[in-house]
Amino acid sequence: MSTFTKLYFASDFHLGTNSHGSSRDREARLVRWLESIKHDAAEIFLMGDVFEFWFEYKTVVPKGYIRFLGKLAELTDAGIKLYLFKGNHDMWMFDYFKNELGATIISNELVIERGGKKFFLHHGDGIGPGDTMYKLLKTIFRSKICQWLFARIHPNFGMGMAGAWSQQSRDTHLKKPKTGQHEWLPAFSREMLKKEHYDYFIYGHHHLPMIVDVGPDSTYVNLGEWFNYNSYAVFDGRHLTLEYFEKPTED
Repeated sequence: MSTFTKLYFASDFHLGTNSHGSSRDREARLVRWLESIKHDAAEIFLMGDVFEFWFEYKTVVPKGYIRFLGKLAELTDAGIKLYLFKGNHDMWMFDYFKNELGATIISNELVIERGGKKFFLHHGDGIGPGDTMYKLLKTIFRSKICQWLFARIHPNFGMGMAGAWSQQSRDTHLKKPKTGQHEWLPAFSREMLKKEHYDYFIYGHHHLPMIVDVGPDSTYVNLGEWFNYNSYAVFDGRHLTLEYFEKPTED
C-alpha cells in the first residue's frame, strides 16, 4: 500500500527577495521542509508568490533557486503531484514548470474533492470586496498585450524594474496585515457558501496564518508566509491542520 497519503499547502515564499531575511536561507529551509514531507505527500499545492518576481521569456527564465527547483524535480519524479498557483508577484508563469516538472499551473481558483471534502483554493489576490485598483492592474498585467510588451524589454532592465516594483508592493503589504473576522477573504468565503458548500477555503496572500470558521461545517485557512512563520497546512484524508516548520522556540 502506498505511503503517499497527505495533501500539503504552502504559500508566499517570495524567493528572490533578501529583505526580511536571506532568500538563500529561506530556500534552504524550504528544501528541508520538502525533504521532511516527501515520505507521505501525495499532492503539494504551492499557492502563489513562490517567487518575488517571475517572468518566462521564450528562452530565458530567472536565474537562481536551483536547490529548490531540484528538490521539486525530485519529488515530481517520485510521483508526487505538484500544483503551482500564480500569485500577484509571480503571475507570469507560462509553461516552463509544466514542461520541466510536470506541474499543473493554476491561474485563478482550483476546486478539488479529496477524502469526501470539498476545497476551494486560490492565492487570494483580486477576489472579495474592495482592492479595486489592484483588480484593474491584475487584468492589465495578465493581458497578452502586456506580456508581449514586457518580453520586448531586455531581461537585465526588465527584471530589475519589476523586482523593484515587487519589493515595494510586498513591503507595503507586510506593514498592513489583514486580521479578524471581517477581513476580505473570510467575507468572500461566506458569500461563496451562499451559493455552494465548501468544507475548506484555503488562501495565501495576506501573510497571516489563521483558521476561521466561516460556516457550521466550513473553514477558512490562510497559509501565512515563510519570512516569520514557516506555516503550511496539511490534510491527512480526514482533518486539516495548520502547522509550522522549524518554528523558533518562544522564550
